[in-house]
Amino acid sequence: MEQHRKNALPEGQVRPVRNTTDEAAFFLKLLRNSHKTVVLTGAGVSVASGIPDFRSPDGLYSKVSPEVFELDFFLDNPAEYYKIAQERIHTMADRKPNPTHFLLSRLQREGMIGEIITQNIDGLQQRAGAKDVIELHGSVSSFSCMKCHRSYSKDELEKLFEESEVPWCNCSGLIKPDIVFFGEALPIEAINRAERAAIDSELFVAMGSSLVVYPAAQFPVIAKSSGAILAIVNRDSTGLDYMADHIFNVTLEEFSGEILALLDGGT
Repeated sequence: MEQHRKNALPEGQVRPVRNTTDEAAFFLKLLRNSHKTVVLTGAGVSVASGIPDFRSPDGLYSKVSPEVFELDFFLDNPAEYYKIAQERIHTMADRKPNPTHFLLSRLQREGMIGEIITQNIDGLQQRAGAKDVIELHGSVSSFSCMKCHRSYSKDELEKLFEESEVPWCNCSGLIKPDIVFFGEALPIEAINRAERAAIDSELFVAMGSSLVVYPAAQFPVIAKSSGAILAIVNRDSTGLDYMADHIFNVTLEEFSGEILALLDGGT
């Protein structure tokens, strides 16, 4: 059974555990009662696409040292970075969207949610059809020269790898993936857009995120302090459960499938 808790219940009262269909119906009701809903997505959203999250026992950090994501490591060891990335990181872009990506894209298309703020670098939300996506940590699908800032696609980079284990621009600059490494500032435009969306939201949904990584975890706090209802949808507990109005401890793929079924049935 899936656990849904509403913090506003009087002390000592516990909301009965509901089945996934009931939880999905309640979540859909929250969306329909909101005039402005913003969604924050984390690594948990892409797990069903075969992309591991970062911090779970079987997550990416159990196979790749966090040091690989440091800017200094990339600059000092670009060949080593690209060797690891081609096997473990950049392959994210080759995965297929899952029901949660398709659900969010559909909700956005039907006007039930607005901006999707994502911590993910896989680009799967856009591949599922979403248009208004704010990427906090960049994307593994594109690359840029650190010297002249020319942009490169993944296909263009693959051709450069045929000539060298490190991709170099025609200007002799090192080509870097368009992801935010540790040691780099997050893109200010994305931060500003996400903050404005959080402030303006009536309902803020955090989905598939542990909500322990900042500044991403600050946006639910901003939304809540601005008067929004905060709903957290995640398999496990999060760092912000204490301030949530609604918590859905669910398997995202199953939960999303139930909501899609309700939408298809006209519920």
